[in-house]
Amino acid sequence: MPTHDADRSLEAVRPPRWAESMLRLVLRPDDVETVSGDLLEEYRRTIYPSRGRGPADRWFVWQVGGFVWRATWPWGAAFAALMVGRDALDWFVPPVSFYTRSVVTSYAAISIFVGVGFWTTYRTRSLRASAFAGIAIGLIAKVLGITTVLLLLAVWHDPQTMAAIERSGGLGEVLFPFPNVAMVVVGAGVALVGGVLAIAALLFRPSDRRHTA
Repeated sequence: MPTHDADRSLEAVRPPRWAESMLRLVLRPDDVETVSGDLLEEYRRTIYPSRGRGPADRWFVWQVGGFVWRATWPWGAAFAALMVGRDALDWFVPPVSFYTRSVVTSYAAISIFVGVGFWTTYRTRSLRASAFAGIAIGLIAKVLGITTVLLLLAVWHDPQTMAAIERSGGLGEVLFPFPNVAMVVVGAGVALVGGVLAIAALLFRPSDRRHTA
């Protein structure tokens, strides 16, 4: 009887609901129940009894973070490479006018966010997942971008390079996080557009006839 009561008590234990919701936003529908169920079972049966609530919750969030990272890091890396590449060009090959580079960078960034929005929604069948993916790749790109820029500055910090950096907008534009919050929000909105396109593609996709014979 005590064992049965303990089992019922564990069944009532749940990890943070926001983390469970986040997990569902990066999984295909066919994988949701299996992956979520396996994580929940390990959380309840192994992690929670041995570590307690706080460490168990952190373990669960860490596991969810791994799924989010694996689903979004290639897009985040692509966006970071675009932005760092643009910064490097502005620093080391400064143009007479930044207009053309700005246009090319803007359209390339839009393409990345629309692409991740389309791919994520098509894969997960969730429109919300596209906006979430847009936020995730914006944050990933920011971290990767700052790290890369600091490495560049560690190697090239001569007066000529520093002057070129100032002419292109200054280090604050690259390193200071708050001006880029708007970029993350806009990126989520653009990714949502890709999600809408994916929903349209799913609605008008020819029916699968393999099971109708």
